[in-house]
Amino acid sequence: MARYIGPVCKLCRREGMKLFLKGDRCYTDKCSVTRRPYPPGQHGQGRIKLTEYAVRLREKQKARRIYGVLEKQFRKYYFDATRRKGRTGEQMLGIIESRLDNVVHRVGFGASRNEARQLVKHQHILVNGKRVDIPSYLVKAGDKIEVREQSRGLKFVAASLAQIERRAQLSWIETDKANFAGTFKGLPVREELNEPPIREQYIVEYYSR
Repeated sequence: MARYIGPVCKLCRREGMKLFLKGDRCYTDKCSVTRRPYPPGQHGQGRIKLTEYAVRLREKQKARRIYGVLEKQFRKYYFDATRRKGRTGEQMLGIIESRLDNVVHRVGFGASRNEARQLVKHQHILVNGKRVDIPSYLVKAGDKIEVREQSRGLKFVAASLAQIERRAQLSWIETDKANFAGTFKGLPVREELNEPPIREQYIVEYYSR
């Protein structure tokens, strides 16, 4: 499966904000955005005036990088959203938030989506009691997500659950820390998706141009 394997801190610096791609490190003074708040590269500190197209492109790239989705799949989510009732941008975010790797991260089993994706691919995660190892699997309302009993001794899972209070509390996610379980209640509430902020209307305009 194709995936980005380069330095993720450069992605945050390129977008000019924390995308929380490295888990707990993003909350410390070691964060690259805090230490070097300008784009990477030789001309990173120069003045850059973005065109309207570039603004929309950057917003699309930012959302892709937050969720760790490649272009082909991200475009598919957009076109799936256009066929649903309601605002296309919100429907698109709802689909992506329903991905199993994202839900595992939101529940608190992984400090970052990369950690959560690794948990899923290594078969540490159960959905309604059944093992699922596909990160892009779409979770449905009411589904129960839990760590396999044999995998609950993993240090980074316990460390992530211990730091869950740092993250925004979401109404559509319920976490049971004691039992290494969580419940996906339903599609996300748009007003709660503001860390980091995503301007989904720009993404819709980018793809519908």
